[in-house]
Amino acid sequence: MDEPTHALLTRIADALDRLAPPAPPPLELTGADAFVWHPQSRHLAPVRKVARVDIALLQGVERQKSILVENTLRFARGLPANNAMLWGARGMGKSSLVKATHAIANQRDPSCLVLIEIHREEIRTLPELLNVLREQSRRCLILCDDLSFEREDADYKALKSVLDGGIEGRPDNVLFYATSNRRHLMPRDMIENERSTAINPSEATEEKVSLSDRFGLWIGFHNCDQETYFAMVDGYAASMGLPIEPDALRAQAVEWSVTRGARSGRVAWQFIQDLSGRLGVKAA
Repeated sequence: MDEPTHALLTRIADALDRLAPPAPPPLELTGADAFVWHPQSRHLAPVRKVARVDIALLQGVERQKSILVENTLRFARGLPANNAMLWGARGMGKSSLVKATHAIANQRDPSCLVLIEIHREEIRTLPELLNVLREQSRRCLILCDDLSFEREDADYKALKSVLDGGIEGRPDNVLFYATSNRRHLMPRDMIENERSTAINPSEATEEKVSLSDRFGLWIGFHNCDQETYFAMVDGYAASMGLPIEPDALRAQAVEWSVTRGARSGRVAWQFIQDLSGRLGVKAA
């Protein structure tokens, strides 16, 4: 090869090296106890402080707390555990319970469990995330918040094979939790449309409903009554040390819930945020 040609090829190779994206950094799960999955760069971004509430502040869900905590602690100890779907009423603490349970596991055995959040829009990359985690030594709890599927959405098929199927199977060091307002993750009209156009309607329905069946635990959350709502408000107010009489607190809490048209843990927390601001009390 003559000298000019060699020099030209060298410049081309150098230019391609500059244009190529940098190699992703090696995966490390030692820097934090929580991460967010970014599939475009195959990167787990560490979360230094997880936005969570203490599990004692979650009122009206005692049975749900007991079930999920027990399942999570078994997994953290290396024992068999089930994937879980937390479904039901909005604002009743589904995702808060998952994050609080993760905190309990790490309080009992520091750094025993990693929490990894995957966004609903990226659920199709879940198999890739599992392959990334398969060789890791730490036990990982994957959370997908507000999981549901709409018409023309085929991502649920990838999730089905990950939860219970495929020749590789779910890694022993990974557990999957999802929260949803829907018990079966899909709108009723989507299921009914599949049923009406299928040769065998029952098989089409089974295809949709069977996704929820892949979760070993179904944990339901329901709308709370007024006493439970008051317990939530009282607990939040006590934790923040708000200087207000109980009767006045509850009267304002009722007014707030009426203006929102609902009673839930989220409504209670929003009321306490507003009240603490009016009273000039900063969050601890």
